[in-house]
Amino acid sequence: MKSEVEPVQRRGEDASMREVNGNGDTKQPVLRRLLPVLILALGFAAFFLLDLDRYLSFEALAEHRDWLTGQVEENAFLASAGYILAYALVAALSIPGGAILTILGGFLFGTWLGAAYAVIGATLGSVAVFLAARTALHDILLEKAGSAVKRMRAGFQENALSYLLVLRLIPVCPFWLVNLVPAFLGVPLGTYTLGTLVGIVPGSLVYASLGNGLGAVFAAGQTPDIGIIFDPVILGPILGLAVLAMLPVAYKKYRGRRTSPR
Repeated sequence: MKSEVEPVQRRGEDASMREVNGNGDTKQPVLRRLLPVLILALGFAAFFLLDLDRYLSFEALAEHRDWLTGQVEENAFLASAGYILAYALVAALSIPGGAILTILGGFLFGTWLGAAYAVIGATLGSVAVFLAARTALHDILLEKAGSAVKRMRAGFQENALSYLLVLRLIPVCPFWLVNLVPAFLGVPLGTYTLGTLVGIVPGSLVYASLGNGLGAVFAAGQTPDIGIIFDPVILGPILGLAVLAMLPVAYKKYRGRRTSPR
């Protein structure tokens, strides 16, 4: 009789613990899920507390340009790997300065290689943010989401690649925000990675080409114009790519109306 009572008591205790911690989770898994976000938040704070943001400026680039170019000449492979890693960290920590880093890439490695390295670094950092946010907050936000958010989630998932390409191509939404929103809306990792990788290529090429002439700009005592991306000559083709990215969505809606019963 005693052996039958003890399992019942243990099951009752387990149920009580699940009720206290909510949704059957213990405190340890919750802390484990939040750990990646906490690490990124601490890294963000440390970056500014250590005054490292002073290096993400054109003044710092002008001051250290000889040392930077020397590193590339001495060991191009390590310099490239270091640049990609630094870019990934900046993107993962959601630190503003991606445009300056891409311009630096064009200055150090040329337009095409600089843009390629910037795209790789930015994609790696973005994927890190995406995974951290999805692991830590996705389930919590989904439970608390209302019907409007769930409808938006379903619509975004249906055309996730097209929407991601538009958000990446048009430089309106902050880069860090576009890293987070797809994680909350349940976008698959492969789709997110592809949309990020492809969507940031045009802007990266623009800034890397600007950086390719950075030496002459510094020699003239000037600084590059980051706002060049909004020049109609440059923004026009990018907007055209965004329109092309939305064509599959428009076609789906058109086909749905044609096939829906009246």
